[in-house]
Amino acid sequence: MKKLICFLSLMTVVFAVKAQMTSLNKKEVALMRKAINSNADYKKAFEPYQQAADSALNQTPNPIVEILSQGLLAGDPRKTASLKAVEDAYKTYALALAYTYFGKATYLTKATDFLTAWATTNKATGDPINQTKLEDMVTAYDLVRNKMKPDPRTLIDAWMKSIADTLVNSPYAKGGRGTAINNWNSHRIKMITLIAYTLHDESYNSIITQELEKQLNVNLNPDGTTHDLLERDAFHYQTYDLEPLISTCIAIYQATGKNYFTYQTANGSSIKKCVDYMTPFMTGEKTHPEFVKSKVPFDLKRAQNNEKGYAPGTLFEPKNGIETFALAAYFDDDYTVIIRKAAHNSTYMNWRLAINKVAADAAGAK
Repeated sequence: MKKLICFLSLMTVVFAVKAQMTSLNKKEVALMRKAINSNADYKKAFEPYQQAADSALNQTPNPIVEILSQGLLAGDPRKTASLKAVEDAYKTYALALAYTYFGKATYLTKATDFLTAWATTNKATGDPINQTKLEDMVTAYDLVRNKMKPDPRTLIDAWMKSIADTLVNSPYAKGGRGTAINNWNSHRIKMITLIAYTLHDESYNSIITQELEKQLNVNLNPDGTTHDLLERDAFHYQTYDLEPLISTCIAIYQATGKNYFTYQTANGSSIKKCVDYMTPFMTGEKTHPEFVKSKVPFDLKRAQNNEKGYAPGTLFEPKNGIETFALAAYFDDDYTVIIRKAAHNSTYMNWRLAINKVAADAAGAK
């Protein structure tokens, strides 16, 4: 990830009939360029994307028909091939971001090549955990869609819409299945939301609102725990649940101005409370042995497969919560203090934090 949300923070809030997101405006692009050009921390945060984009200019897209990762152990050839293929998502985002910054047509052309290759080859499955690995691809498209020629745009639109539609109708979100209320559903809602706003497709609006509010009611607890934390006994899964929810919140806020980050459910739960619950574990005041009481057999299988971090009793590492808090910092900059404590760096900045600042500056300048 780092991901669709990075661009969303740069977008303008639109209070029109459609209440959808627009392309980057000149003010936001100018502020981003100025920040990168004049501030070493911003430049350092941007450099990995520039390097990835330059490298991708000489690479060939590697699309896969079906992404297979969920439920497979590390080392499974199907998972290995899929994870290798979806590296294209990060490359495409880097290309789109480099184009936005530099304005060089070569980046746009190559980003289009990657997107069209995937749109031609990849098939939507309705599996949220497999589909969420394309988040960067959606973010990339959001950045460059309005700059593309009609033919590739039509092709990519149809592919993206097929992903959203299969997720809307995903069997994993039906009935009393655990996947209808756990992190799977959070990722499902995120991908539907990001694709809907990227395509400016209002037909998903009521679905997004209904599904998100329902998920917040069943997944979050008033004490700040999530369903996933209690089920898996691991902050690894509290973060994996909260990140897609916060990404969804940012997209909705950018499009409509409605703040679901602080939104409280009928029982008094909120995403903010669940982020705050993690604070002492991020600062080191408390520690948490991961997966000790997990109720999910697959966690033990991963531990037996010697996958890093899954051995019961492994302590939660604060650095693994930085992305969650960086996303939350979009809504409350005070979270940057916690992030810097977790990073043991008083000037720490990643791309998410950099874009948060650019978005805030752009909003303040209006």
